[in-house]
Amino acid sequence: MAVAQALEPVASPSAPSAWRVVTRRAVAFLLICALLIGAWEGYKALGTATGGLIPGTTLKLPIRADDRSLPHTWRIVGSLFEPVRASDDTLLIANLLRYAAFTWFEAAVGFAMGGVIGFFLGVVFVQSELLERGLMPYVVASQAVPLLAVAPMVVIWGSQAGLPAWLAVSIIAAYLTFFPVAINTLRGLQSPDPAAIELMRSYAATPAQVLWKLRVPAALPYIFTALKISATSSVVGAIVGELPSGIQNGLGRALLTFSQYFTTGPERLFGAVLVSALVGLAFFGLVTLAELWLVPARRRLE
Repeated sequence: MAVAQALEPVASPSAPSAWRVVTRRAVAFLLICALLIGAWEGYKALGTATGGLIPGTTLKLPIRADDRSLPHTWRIVGSLFEPVRASDDTLLIANLLRYAAFTWFEAAVGFAMGGVIGFFLGVVFVQSELLERGLMPYVVASQAVPLLAVAPMVVIWGSQAGLPAWLAVSIIAAYLTFFPVAINTLRGLQSPDPAAIELMRSYAATPAQVLWKLRVPAALPYIFTALKISATSSVVGAIVGELPSGIQNGLGRALLTFSQYFTTGPERLFGAVLVSALVGLAFFGLVTLAELWLVPARRRLE
């Protein structure tokens, strides 16, 4: 009983509610979007007014402000609601959402695999300093290998092993996910006050009890920070992994296809990029909602 009372989080009457936090973040996100749109359109207006030159100089702007390089934001959004082809009534947004759902599924599987592996490594390292010192350099070195070099190898090895192409893509997403989860889990598991650990041990708590009743609750804010990073990274990994895999119904293939027709329809490529970004943001939002539900407000503010 004494241990439970000592470790029980103290409610903070001034801590913001989950909905207030979500609302505040949503408003901040909308303001940032408005600023980005203003900067985009302002750049185009500047380029049109100066003939593509930096004001007061004869130097050209780094990016051309014409519609073939930077289409208007309303043209990008409008292209999403145009037919994919003249002979097909299917809207571009419908195709991209279908591709997005498939890519998100690959990313979610990779996110789950990478999260479990990262958490397991963090637990192993906090329990054994020898293993941490011996394996951590390899964990860090694994992230020094460029993803563009890893993706084709994983796809080839997966096909030789008879794995579905989407699972090979998920493994690539897991490759980007496990590292931040492992590092933050280790840091979070090491964060409890040594006095709290000694208190539990004085009451004959087993290592498993110390882990699940003290270390893991204390590590949740660290773990969710890593999961939010990994949520967007897993989407990037899935998109990159789709390119060498030959998958036709994912965002990676859509981005590659529209990039080949950039000079004639740049707004479609930007539309596909916008949908890809929204997939990552939606995944990030899901993890944030899970954090608001599982992690007490006091710990999030610490």
